[in-house]
Amino acid sequence: MSDTEKIDIEYVAKLARIALSEEEKAKFSEQLGSILGYIEKLEELNTEGVEPTAHPHPMENVWQEDVVSSELSVEAALQNAPKQRQNMVVVPKVVE
Repeated sequence: MSDTEKIDIEYVAKLARIALSEEEKAKFSEQLGSILGYIEKLEELNTEGVEPTAHPHPMENVWQEDVVSSELSVEAALQNAPKQRQNMVVVPKVVE
């Protein structure tokens, strides 16, 4: 990372909603600076003619067929539920 730029680690921590000690701020600032320095080094590469990709390996139609298979019994579906009532999973109320 260039010397003129300084990472505002407190701003980054606020965005991430985490509280950092002074030691953590120093450590993470150095680590983020190292990462950004590596990215700057990568920007020096000539990528003309290289097609952008979202994945390092070619991926084509990764979906499997939607085929009906054997169904779970109610007992099997509810066997790991922490609470159940009348063949349903009981969850905490989240809407008032």
